[in-house]
Amino acid sequence: MTNTTAARSFLDLPADDPRSVFGRAAALAGATVAAITDQQRGLPTPCTEYDVRGLVGHLVTVLRRVTALGEGTDPMDMPPSTPIDDDAWATTWAAFTARIEAAWPDERLGQVMTLPWVTMPGAGMLAQYTNELSVHTWDLATATGQQPAWDEAVLTLAFAAIQRGMPAEGRGAKFAEVAANLPAGVPFVPPFGEAVVVPDDAPLIDRLVAWNGRSPR
Repeated sequence: MTNTTAARSFLDLPADDPRSVFGRAAALAGATVAAITDQQRGLPTPCTEYDVRGLVGHLVTVLRRVTALGEGTDPMDMPPSTPIDDDAWATTWAAFTARIEAAWPDERLGQVMTLPWVTMPGAGMLAQYTNELSVHTWDLATATGQQPAWDEAVLTLAFAAIQRGMPAEGRGAKFAEVAANLPAGVPFVPPFGEAVVVPDDAPLIDRLVAWNGRSPR
């Protein structure tokens, strides 16, 4: 297949293209990162493994892993959180999002990719990482008092992805299997608690973070 979109911005693609949805999630995450003040960088977040600074570094690792999947290199060959100078957050984010756009031509969407915990086509991988970006954007926003303008289409794709990939209960056995399949020396901390019960008519962002093991309140 001819590569017709590798150099195009994801945001210029059709709205239902998984690259466009991921791109919108990345743009909102980047805007949330850009709004963090110097005084907020050391605050705790709902993602208890990281403070604000560490979580921004983890989100940069997410961008790097998505790039690696597109380029066909090892997405696990990097630290869970990428150290970034405090004055370089915005420029680093812009650089990595641009690299992702160059790494994902049309043909990558249908190609099967493998992580230690899942094997699926590239479009599914982008949906999985759209979930991770969205939940961690919520983590940062909650920690720093922001109210992002959530994109319902982004949250819908993210919610469908996490529901397919993660049962509501009994996640411990799944994580034990994941840890056993990781390469030697790769650290693993279970990324989800059990799903939190919320009303069926709760806002979609609340249902998304609850399925990811966060209490939306």
